[in-house]
Amino acid sequence: MMRGRHHYAVAVRRGPGNVVLQSRELNPYTEKHPILKRPFIRGIVALGEAFILGLKALEFSANQLMEAEGEGEITPREMAVAIILALGMTVLLFIALPLFIRQVIAGYLPGLFWKNLSEGLVRALILVGYILAVSMVKDIKRVFAYHGAEHQVIHTYEAGEELTVENARTKSPLHPRCGTSFLLFVVIISAILFSFLGEQTLSMRFLSRILLLPVIAGISYEIIKLAGKHQSFFLWKWLSWPGLLLQRLTTRRPDEEQLQVAIMALQEVLNQEREKEVQPLLSRAGPRASAGRIMSEVDSGV
Repeated sequence: MMRGRHHYAVAVRRGPGNVVLQSRELNPYTEKHPILKRPFIRGIVALGEAFILGLKALEFSANQLMEAEGEGEITPREMAVAIILALGMTVLLFIALPLFIRQVIAGYLPGLFWKNLSEGLVRALILVGYILAVSMVKDIKRVFAYHGAEHQVIHTYEAGEELTVENARTKSPLHPRCGTSFLLFVVIISAILFSFLGEQTLSMRFLSRILLLPVIAGISYEIIKLAGKHQSFFLWKWLSWPGLLLQRLTTRRPDEEQLQVAIMALQEVLNQEREKEVQPLLSRAGPRASAGRIMSEVDSGV
């Protein structure tokens, strides 16, 4: 899946020489409500939008697989059950389990700060352990290869090079603005923030972890955004390092076909974005305007 400012596209390979594309226009909440573009708030909105887009992409790809195997599409009820199970597993693994382990080892730790910090360290270990465990699954390895393909194609585009397999193959499968880095920053910042919380009952600790998640997401988003923009500055490069290290687990070097799929998805987004920019110019220019003049205005950012 690739996302632009106003569109996203999903490309799914259903067989040799058969790639299915789906593109949709986005209506970001930040465009409707400018206040949501403010620092820290925009990170919370971005997290919610990414979650929704991810679900749509997964539903589309799963339906393509089922159709290829002669089965029906996923029903809304089945999708709802899958979402509930996924959210429940997330809460269990990354909130309830670290709190339980903290409760068990609290008696062996010297003070409240270290007790709270231990919870964050346990959460980080669970995240890494979970990724290592799922990376053993054959289908997940293929997903991670597509993840690497997305990054390599994006690197190619950001370098201003032609979107070809040959160019993309030379790029790194790691990217500083990846969602994996975002997840790791959420874990790290939550560990730091929760370390300074006072004494709480177990139920209050559980509730505070959920309620403070939007705040942590907002902070993490700003760090990722700054690190991605200022890679030449040693501080932001250093901050990007843990996320890039974790991406070595969540990405694989893709094959040629996987790079082709990623290129098709990005190309579709670029085509849709350019078409959206051209339409207002066509209206302004009138029927006698030349295509060359209009495209030059688009390329110059008018």
